[in-house]
Amino acid sequence: MSAHEHIKFWHDATLSNLELLHATYVTHTFAPHTHEGYVIGVIEQGAEQFAYRRSQHVAPVGSIVFINPGEMHTGSSAAEHGWTYRTLYPPVELLQRAVSDLTGRTRAIPFFAEAVVHDPEMMTELSLTHRALEDQASSALERESRLLWTLSRLIVRYADDHPRPRPFAKEHMGIQRVRAYLEENYAKNISLEQLAAIAHLSPFHLLRSFRDQMSLPPHAYQIQTRIMHAKHMLATGLSCIDTAIAVGFADQSHFSKHFKRIVGVSPGLYGAVRKK
Repeated sequence: MSAHEHIKFWHDATLSNLELLHATYVTHTFAPHTHEGYVIGVIEQGAEQFAYRRSQHVAPVGSIVFINPGEMHTGSSAAEHGWTYRTLYPPVELLQRAVSDLTGRTRAIPFFAEAVVHDPEMMTELSLTHRALEDQASSALERESRLLWTLSRLIVRYADDHPRPRPFAKEHMGIQRVRAYLEENYAKNISLEQLAAIAHLSPFHLLRSFRDQMSLPPHAYQIQTRIMHAKHMLATGLSCIDTAIAVGFADQSHFSKHFKRIVGVSPGLYGAVRKK
């Protein structure tokens, strides 16, 4: 491997054994090959070129790449300094479950007709989702929510039959039950399936309805609730590390990042000022 190349490959057993890759390749060339599942990647730097479905494609920085299951393709650099990309390898059943959840009925697996698309909004969302999945300190709820939401949006925009979400209906009571559950169990590691069962909605429609009514997804609401309780604990003199553990964060650094993002100051400074 070239000195300028780096590879990080991992999988998440809690997300249908989803495989993920974050890599920079310069001289490496992929031999013709296929995957059992999908390839969905975003080019962060440089450019990649590849043969796919009897055509040559170039994916420049900022583009999204789709490879359908079982399709032969290659891969190599199209730029002097190679390319850096983040890639998801979702199994077929994960995409089929997403499209069925989206439409409210059993559907065939989605087919992505375009190999390379330019969509800055979805590129940013896909990159953020990949980073969240890379962060082992992120909650199960955040990982599950981000993955399902991103895959569903990609399916709506780029699957060849453009499946539409089933008609939207306000679900005030179900969402209020979920909100109450998050507030009462803010420190727990809650799954998206648990919340969907409480709301009596599918996971996608829970996310859709919760965002509509609360203006943010369930995992973000849980983080907001944790920070609210953390402020009260810090004001009583509890240490940052003990507060982080008490409100459900995996570690102090993760807690500090979210606290400053929401409150505007570090938890240490906040606690020191409130104790005076």
